[in-house]
Amino acid sequence: MRARIHGVYGITAEQPDTARLLQDVAAALEAGIRIMQYRQKHAPATQRREQLQALKALCAQHDALLIVNDDWPLAAALGIGAVHLGEDDGDIAEARRALGPEALIGVSCYASVARAQALAPVADYLAFGALFASGTKPLARRASLDLFGQVRALQLGLPLVGIGGIDAGNIGTVLAAGADAAAVIGSLFGQGDVGAAARALVAAAGRG
Repeated sequence: MRARIHGVYGITAEQPDTARLLQDVAAALEAGIRIMQYRQKHAPATQRREQLQALKALCAQHDALLIVNDDWPLAAALGIGAVHLGEDDGDIAEARRALGPEALIGVSCYASVARAQALAPVADYLAFGALFASGTKPLARRASLDLFGQVRALQLGLPLVGIGGIDAGNIGTVLAAGADAAAVIGSLFGQGDVGAAARALVAAAGRG
């Protein structure tokens, strides 16, 4: 699945309305986005399970990769073989044992090349950011675009993802700097027309 980490990488916004969440994700997928991370920090467990089950079916219809943020036990319970883990999201080795050797595990490296090197043997992709000012995480540590070149030079053999403040105006710069994929939240789901926002991002990524 590592080869699927390229282009626009959508991440869902906090959305308690499941019908609206599915409508928005469907619009993004129909516009050509083929990676969707489910990120829901504050919903009750029952709602997260319900939303993920629905998203699993929706992503399958569009041949899109569904990734679960943080909650690898729920991903394992629902048979979803892709997760993204930050530094406070538990033991990566434990997640690997639960999900199996074929699962996709992405990790946040923030602005640390050393963390990328340490996690490369157990990860399937490495994410860096925030690259720009982020509305979702305004206090996030900032990372330089130069990091991608530094990590490429290490020849770790893993896809690289940029995140934080990415929009249609700068996504091409992120990809040109060496990222395989660029993760977006606000510039996709923070817009009135998700489909139009997705088309603009996909088009800009194609020019990057």
